[in-house]
Parts: sequence; C-alpha cells; structure tokens
Amino acid sequence: MSTKHKVLVTATNYSLLCADAKRMLEEAGCEIIENQLGRPHTFEELAPLVADIDGVVAGVDTWDEAIFKLAPKLKGIARFGVGVDNIDLAKAREYGIKVANVPGGNANAVAELTIGLILSMLRNIPTLERSARRGYWDRTVGTELAVRTVGLLGFGNIAQMVAKKLQGFDVEIIAYDKYPNEEKAKALRVKLVSSEEVLAQSDVVSMHLPSLKETYHMMSDEQFERMKPTAYFVNTARGALVDEQALYKALKQGSIAGAAIDVYEQEPVAADNKLFELDKLIATPHTAAETTETYYRVGLDTAQALLDIFAGKDPVHLLR
Repeated sequence: MSTKHKVLVTATNYSLLCADAKRMLEEAGCEIIENQLGRPHTFEELAPLVADIDGVVAGVDTWDEAIFKLAPKLKGIARFGVGVDNIDLAKAREYGIKVANVPGGNANAVAELTIGLILSMLRNIPTLERSARRGYWDRTVGTELAVRTVGLLGFGNIAQMVAKKLQGFDVEIIAYDKYPNEEKAKALRVKLVSSEEVLAQSDVVSMHLPSLKETYHMMSDEQFERMKPTAYFVNTARGALVDEQALYKALKQGSIAGAAIDVYEQEPVAADNKLFELDKLIATPHTAAETTETYYRVGLDTAQALLDIFAGKDPVHLLR
C-alpha cells in the first residue's frame, strides 16, 4: 500500500509498547517516524523532522508556532496523554491543526504511582533500599499512613482514582477543586474544602491540578509555609505548578518533612538540579503514566484520532 500520510511519534517506546496502534496506522497507509532518543525532543531536534509530516503522536515535547511554521503539512496532533500545556492550542487553531488528547487514558497509572510515592516517602523506602544494598542495617523509623489526612489539590479523574485507592488505608481525604464534583466526592467519602485548608490540615498533600496560567507556581513559599512541618508533598501532575526554589527551601529548612516529585519545571531535568542534593526528596523522571496498559490504551486512541483527522473528521477528544 502506498504511503498516504507521514506520522511522527515523539512518545517513547512506541514499537515496543504500541505495536497494535502502529499496525493500525501502517495498515491505513501511514509511514511512522519514531522517537529514537528515549526522551522528549528539543526544538533543534524536532526542526529537521517536521517539514513533511502530516500528523504527530506527541509526548511532552513543545509544539508551538516556531515548530508549526516549519510543518506546513501538519494536520493533527494526538497528545499521548491528557496534559496539553506543551502544545500552543491557540496557534494550532490558527495554523489549521487539530489537537486531541486522551482524557483518563493514563489516570490509573498516575494514581498508582502517586500511592507508591506516598508510601515510599512515609516509609523511607529508597533510603532503606540503598542501605540494604550496601550491607548496612539502618532500620530508619517511618510513619504509617493510617489515620492520617491526605489532601488532594485538584479533584479530576486522577485525583478521584487516588481517593478510591486510598479507601483501604483508613485515612481521611480532603480535596480542593475550582469546579468540584460533589457527587463524586460524596461517593468517595472525600470532604471538599478550600486550597488553604488542604495545605493546613493535610499530612500528605498531593498535586493534581492542570497546568494553566492561573496555576503557575501555585505552590510557592507562602503555600509551603502553610503546611505542617511533619507533612509530605507529592507532585505527579506538572512541574510548572511548583516553584522549585520554594520547594528546595521548604525541604532544606524543614518547613515540610519530605517530597516526591515526578515532574519538573524544565524537562528533561538537569542532573545539577539543587533538589537532588536533598535526602528528603524522592525523584522519578516523569514516569507516572509509563505502564504497559497505558501505552496500549493511549496508543490505540491516538492512532484513531489521527486517522479521523486525516479522514476530515473531528476526533472524539478534539480540543477546541
């Protein structure tokens, strides 16, 4: 079959974990160009790849006017996930590029890692693992999650799944959301409160807000100072929500007990990031959504979105 459309995939591990999605596109006549870097592309790396592409399965690379000017054939971007803060939607519309995402596609994976990070913080699992490997016997005393208060900043799909998974841990759950789903909160036994109350009352604060202009650096010096000195902070949402200098100061000065972050203000994160100097921090490389199941589900959804766009139709999750 002759090639009809050229698709650039900047999400990683595509052939390995999205074989069905890749086959779906190829059987429709698409040529696939895969990410060979194993990480997001920089502008300089994307620029020579986009001149004749028709569609993109986008990871967390930046897609803005500078790139759109170099991609005159680009018809659609299917975001491999839900967050689209790396895509300039207004400029995409100006250039006639349709953008779709996959809401809820990675929610379970992110929720599970969130729970894992919370437990890792409270029980000092990374520190204990390193100690055991060295033959030491540093049995660091941890903290139990039971009877603690977990506060969720944001109460969308992922936060709701976190709340559901926390039900068996005997915790109190409180949450803040600008547009709260009161029905879901009642069903999950979550008390809806203000953001200030989440910060002041929680033993664990978990970030689940979208990255918008109004939420940029939502966690800064003032917010960390409102938290208990015994409280922990986890961010599996977006790096722009947190002022990393403020987080560094809070951890360094003991304003909070610890933090676990999967996302950063600049990605890929630099090895000399000051946060990495701190033992009170657990860090993972934006890997919350990286599961076999997520790749399968989101791979099929993004492939179908591009095929719909190529056929002149609106994809199911078109962002307007």
